[in-house]
Amino acid sequence: MDERARDARAEVQDFLTSRRARLSPEQAGLPAYGRFRRVPGLRREEVALLAGVSVDYYIRIERGDLSRASDAVLGGIAMALQLDEAETAHLFDLARGADRTSRAGSVARPRTVALRPGVLRMLDAIVDAPAIVRGGGFDYLGANRLGRALYAPLFAHAVPNSLRFAFLDPAARTFYREWDQVAQDLVATVRAEIGRHPADPMLAAIVTELSECSEEFRTLWAAHNVRFHRTGIKRLHHPVVGDLDLTYEGLDLSADPGVMMAVYTAEPGSGTADALRMLASWAATDEEERLRAER
Repeated sequence: MDERARDARAEVQDFLTSRRARLSPEQAGLPAYGRFRRVPGLRREEVALLAGVSVDYYIRIERGDLSRASDAVLGGIAMALQLDEAETAHLFDLARGADRTSRAGSVARPRTVALRPGVLRMLDAIVDAPAIVRGGGFDYLGANRLGRALYAPLFAHAVPNSLRFAFLDPAARTFYREWDQVAQDLVATVRAEIGRHPADPMLAAIVTELSECSEEFRTLWAAHNVRFHRTGIKRLHHPVVGDLDLTYEGLDLSADPGVMMAVYTAEPGSGTADALRMLASWAATDEEERLRAER
């Protein structure tokens, strides 16, 4: 068994073990016999019972042998472990990755390093809302003027990257008013991305880098949580306009695998809406001054 296959098996084992450990018999609708249990959460045989598979078969699966597991079996395990939508998708992604590894190995997805002209024009057409485009390695590949102004502390880096900024730049602790939640969401999103693209060298490299440089990242990574990064609230403290409460919508650019656009909006009539208008004015003035200096 090569190293990639061993890593894939370990990922499956750690994920399923962590999900099993968090679920009590009472939560699963099972009687809890005896005062003391040797393991936290459910036992393997209890998961097998709930999933409708034999104990031996579930043990093989939890040890990482997902290559031949049917959708019905995976669905049964997801129900038994009460996985949410993102966790269920992650389990199926791990199974597909195991199948590819067992047959011919995984193929890395193409890397997007520059945005297509059509995407750049789309960004520029969004005038009244900040918009950014993030690549598969969590690099920020582009933004409209208001997006660059909003994420000015991140774009101050030569290679803007949301993961490195969050865990390695002290300014992130002030910029993100809910840094703990942002950090958890980022790590859980990376975990889901790696489940979909286990052969992606950019993701592997940044996980290795942050594991070596950030104890907080290591702790969150060990939790094996996954989530989708589709919509939510960003609570920021901008160095120019102060506190902002923004709703974001994430849009996958299907023509560019792994690339996502995020657009941020404010509640009409809110203080954040006023602050965004101030930010737009500041960004326009800053751009004019920069252009004059370049002449």
